[in-house]
Amino acid sequence: MKTLDKLKVSVGAFATVAGGALMAMPASAASMVNPTSRWVNSGTQSSVTGSSSGLMDTLNIILNVALGLIGFVAVVMIIVGGLQYTTSSGDTGKVTKAKNTIMYGVIGLVVALLAFAIVNFVLSNIFS
Repeated sequence: MKTLDKLKVSVGAFATVAGGALMAMPASAASMVNPTSRWVNSGTQSSVTGSSSGLMDTLNIILNVALGLIGFVAVVMIIVGGLQYTTSSGDTGKVTKAKNTIMYGVIGLVVALLAFAIVNFVLSNIFS
């Protein structure tokens, strides 16, 4: 594969991943700016008093932040794999290593997204 074609594929993959990350960022960033604002503004009790609503909010914030970090690491690994692939210069060992890095990054991203969906589904059904 020509170097220019590799560069095009890497830039396209980076643009796709970066666009997806930017679209997902506002929801997670809003909850991280002031996570206690939901307790103050919604009129519910804080988690210190032991209400189930506060406990759900606390668990939800902790799990969302943890899964967001895992997703971020997976996206970084995809980008690193793309850069390795671009700079491999046709060396089969480096190409294989880069493809494995991209593949495991994608698998990690899918697992993080599925875990996010499952955790939110379970938490909403337990505390509803």
